[in-house]
Amino acid sequence: MQRTLILCKPDCVERRLVGRVLGRFEEKGLNIIAMKMLRVTPELAKLHYAEHVQKPFYPGLEAFITGAPVVAAVIEGLEAIRVVREMLGATSGLQAAAGTIRGDLSSSRQMNLVHASDGPESAEREIDLYFAADEIHTYTPTLTPWLKAADE
Repeated sequence: MQRTLILCKPDCVERRLVGRVLGRFEEKGLNIIAMKMLRVTPELAKLHYAEHVQKPFYPGLEAFITGAPVVAAVIEGLEAIRVVREMLGATSGLQAAAGTIRGDLSSSRQMNLVHASDGPESAEREIDLYFAADEIHTYTPTLTPWLKAADE
């Protein structure tokens, strides 16, 4: 099992798409093992986007991510990082394939609805930024035998 962080960004919350987005992950058979709504502070934004802080586009990114609440969630499943990123589609909603979350629901590069960790190290770092260990609740749904073979 692998874990990844997703953030339903302010545009997702404001457009009332959080349920549809989270539902797509659940329909795929991924587990939501932690979730909360919060406001990203400028300090948290700087930690989350540390690699971008010195870039010219960062002020706009910070203004966007702190502009309204986000819903943070930890998603768990087989190859969760890759699967979630493929489900999201290309960064720009205009370039994302139909059938992906961004391809179906976004038409912007920045306002692309959802952030997802891009690798195991960033997933671990990002999960630790948003969740304490006691806020993560691993479980096995009773329908698991109908989603994957026992040896997967």
